[in-house]
Amino acid sequence: MAELIPFEEVAHLFEEFEHTAWRLETQRGYASDRLSPSWERFQRGETFGYNPENWWHASVRRQTEQGKRFERVRLVDDPPTEGQRFLLASGLGNVEAGEDIRNMYRAEAHRLGLPDYDFWLFDSRIVMKFVIDDRDETLGVYVLEDAETVVRACQARDTAWHYAIATTEFQAQVPSTV
Repeated sequence: MAELIPFEEVAHLFEEFEHTAWRLETQRGYASDRLSPSWERFQRGETFGYNPENWWHASVRRQTEQGKRFERVRLVDDPPTEGQRFLLASGLGNVEAGEDIRNMYRAEAHRLGLPDYDFWLFDSRIVMKFVIDDRDETLGVYVLEDAETVVRACQARDTAWHYAIATTEFQAQVPSTV
């Protein structure tokens, strides 16, 4: 089995990939989101857009301008949890930066047999699988390059991408909780 690595030790993969960085997000919320200043803005009902001073937005914009792709599919409960509503709202800035984020209801993901864990897939050859505890905190990641894991991640990506709905279209379908 691979070694559990702190996420920070493999963050370089987000700069070093050549073509695509693809993510499956399965959690109902993330502790890191609740600790961010953006969470307070979300609680106040503020809107989010592209922010060139946000390191993620700047990185995505720079790399997508070079022809790289950042994509992700987020699983959403029906009704969405507060953490999922936060991601729907704050994700608009990521989309504006150049990331293609799509959403899918959890029931559909379950029906399709998608994994129940988060991962990034880099260039269809490296899988960064997250280990997240019951408090929604990331404990670390496994970096996996074995053929079986990579093929399964590619299959999950292809399935999820086919059925997922673009963020702005998905938001229009989600009933407002305000």
